[in-house]
Amino acid sequence: MQVTMRGIDKAFGPVKVLQNVEFTVRGGEIHALMGENGAGKSTLMKILSGVHRADAGEILQDGRRLDLRDTAAAEAAGIAIIHQELNLIPQLSVMENLFLGREPSRFGVIDFAAMRSRAREQLAALGAGGIDPDAEAGSLSIGQQQMVEIAKALALNARVLIMDEPTAALTEREIDRLFDLMAGLKAGGVGIVYVSHRMEEIFRVCDRISVLRDGCFVGERDVAATDFDEVVRMMVGREIGERYPKRQAAPGAVRLAVENLSDGDMIEGISFDVRAGEVLGIAGLMGSGRSDILKTLFGAKRRTAGRVALDGVALGVAAPGDAIAAGLGFVPEDRKGRGLVLGMSLRENATLVHLDRYARLGVVRADDEKRAVDELIAQLRIRTRDAELDVKSLSGGNQQKVVFAKWLARPPKVLLLDEPTRGVDVGGKAEIYHIVNQLAAAGTAIVMVSSELPEVLALSDRILVLHEGRQAGIFAAAGCSQETLMAAATGGAVATETRKQA
Repeated sequence: MQVTMRGIDKAFGPVKVLQNVEFTVRGGEIHALMGENGAGKSTLMKILSGVHRADAGEILQDGRRLDLRDTAAAEAAGIAIIHQELNLIPQLSVMENLFLGREPSRFGVIDFAAMRSRAREQLAALGAGGIDPDAEAGSLSIGQQQMVEIAKALALNARVLIMDEPTAALTEREIDRLFDLMAGLKAGGVGIVYVSHRMEEIFRVCDRISVLRDGCFVGERDVAATDFDEVVRMMVGREIGERYPKRQAAPGAVRLAVENLSDGDMIEGISFDVRAGEVLGIAGLMGSGRSDILKTLFGAKRRTAGRVALDGVALGVAAPGDAIAAGLGFVPEDRKGRGLVLGMSLRENATLVHLDRYARLGVVRADDEKRAVDELIAQLRIRTRDAELDVKSLSGGNQQKVVFAKWLARPPKVLLLDEPTRGVDVGGKAEIYHIVNQLAAAGTAIVMVSSELPEVLALSDRILVLHEGRQAGIFAAAGCSQETLMAAATGGAVATETRKQA
């Protein structure tokens, strides 16, 4: 089977998102769709999956024109999508989400036993058998929710499967399992459209690459006939320099000291320190407690044991407001649920944390606020026509930059980063890496969780590895390998703590 999109145009109001775009996916191939944030990738795939209707152009399936008026029509044509932003209903159980609209029934009544059994089978096939089918979807971690989304799409037995950033919240083990499944689907004749900003993944699993830039089709390449630098040039229209900007680390005194931190749930007995100007990476498998450390430090989860000191002074944090007042900042993993107020503008989100900085006698000075936001937009290369645009209308990567921007107006003493480059394109990642380096150079202590081990190794001075909520070791990043980190994360080796002295 072959699906072809020709001459696709799409605009939202006065903004032209797609212009005369061409794209083809064949059965039995994995075709990467690439481009910067805001290039139009997600919009093109939403048109192919029936979420949006094109303003112009046509979609053909084996030469026959399709009318994809809604998602049901797309699914009937054998096209399914795993969205970048999770679309589970948090109040429903995992199994109810998996079979929403397709519930197994018996004598006209939903057969919950059959639904539970089939849900277990589908989750086990993904290597996610530990997820309880009866658990509320909203109680799962972001990575677990992503696995449920993937299972839901695979259950449709689609002939064309669109994966929009499917690995953004997964760890190496889950990614390997997903790639094995993709290889099986490909061998079975399924065409897979793979949207990702992770270059290593593209060159590992994809057969062809199509690139969009500013809503236009730039070109198509066979993966075997291209390389990283050419794809980046096609995406951004410029050289971006080193992939991971170098930083001369010169850590100062201990800024944040943590002893025997526990939350009574996911983590226990965690101890580490971070110096001014240092980046401490945190690595581990999904569910190991990486994010829980940051949430507990920031007051989003209750600390049940342990001691935390900031600049040598005991730090008591009962709520995020206390953390912010003390000088802590937090970029959460879930930008839509935790990092942004979607009903507010870009400007309002960017200044929300430190609005008092722009106020005099309780009144916000609009000119000062606008000037600061314009500088942040330029600094982070946020794609938007103006700062008053609702943040929910931005692409996922640009939304992530807005979350990051909140903390740049008044840099904190300690910045907690949970998957800071999730869903961000290669150019945007380089810009965020540069900002991380700038903050560290100015004395901010940074604690960073990332599922991308090359990113952890490149940005960190030291790396804390977790295994099932416990501390497996702290490694100096220099000379460390991905294999060493994975061995510690899986409990396969006893990690020896190594500190990198300033």
